Amino acid sequence: MVLEFRPQGIYCPAGDFYIDPWKPVDRALITHGHADHSRWGMKRYLATQAATPVIKHRLGDIDIETIAYAEQRRIGDATVSFHPAGHVPGSAQIRIEVAGEVWVASGDYKTTDDGLSEPFEPVPCHAFITESTFGLPVFKWDRQDDVIASINAWWQANRDAGRFSIIGAYALGKAQRILANVDTSIGPILTHGAIENTNQVLRAQGVALPATVRVTPDTNIKDHAGGLVIATPSAMNGTWARRFGQASTAFASGWMAMRGVRRRRSADRGFVMSDHADWEGLNTAIKATGAERVFVTHGYTTQFSRWLSEQGYDAAIVDTEFEGESLDQPDMEVVE
Repeated sequence: MVLEFRPQGIYCPAGDFYIDPWKPVDRALITHGHADHSRWGMKRYLATQAATPVIKHRLGDIDIETIAYAEQRRIGDATVSFHPAGHVPGSAQIRIEVAGEVWVASGDYKTTDDGLSEPFEPVPCHAFITESTFGLPVFKWDRQDDVIASINAWWQANRDAGRFSIIGAYALGKAQRILANVDTSIGPILTHGAIENTNQVLRAQGVALPATVRVTPDTNIKDHAGGLVIATPSAMNGTWARRFGQASTAFASGWMAMRGVRRRRSADRGFVMSDHADWEGLNTAIKATGAERVFVTHGYTTQFSRWLSEQGYDAAIVDTEFEGESLDQPDMEVVE
């Protein structure tokens, strides 16, 4: 096998490296900067040029090399290359070739172009490791333009009523996706500290984002009445959010497709937006690889692997510590 599934993570014997390991190892190839895929404690890291600034921001002083998309690099007896995954800026699928056999570890991915991340590119291979965060037919994403139009309409209505609009979104990826696409003429945009720190990292590497106001204890909230507030999910129900007084709340997540999740979150609105592939996206991506073997990780693994087997794939479930998309996922950093 080109890759093995070990307690430390996904391992390549021919190159003596791991992909997104969850325990300390000597050499780690990292698909992207989310905390469940890029962890502290590795001796050496390798990631795309676009993903590296956020990874360094999160992990501090680490030994990390960068690699360009599609650049081939020989590591031991393996040839590796990184290819766009469309998940968040800098995210990658990692292609590994050993003695003519090609495997691809996709990390997290989505197949629709969000206008922010490098668009997903199918990579032909013999074996494909896929997530299954939303691996059920019920998950079907609306067009991004339609979702953004709904967010704009909600924000405008709240502004007209003298309310703030607070929307919960991941500090890396979804927050910037919303920020880059909403109608900034409606009003000011305020951000949680963890989101603004990520914004600064991305701006420094050339990602175009509109002006925002970092919320600090000294921020005069009244100066920004009717603004859109982009918050981390963990900040939505605490003292941080209560400073805005009368406000309408919302979450942006693929899980908002499920009414029960909306009710439990006690938010006024739920916008269905995910940086992971929906059911159609998963199936389309896998088919495009031409792979015969598919390894299914984090998500609806049982249901999705069964479906793939019924479609004629040699499908198997792999246990990992990847988390997919969760409204309870810890934020990149806690900044009040």
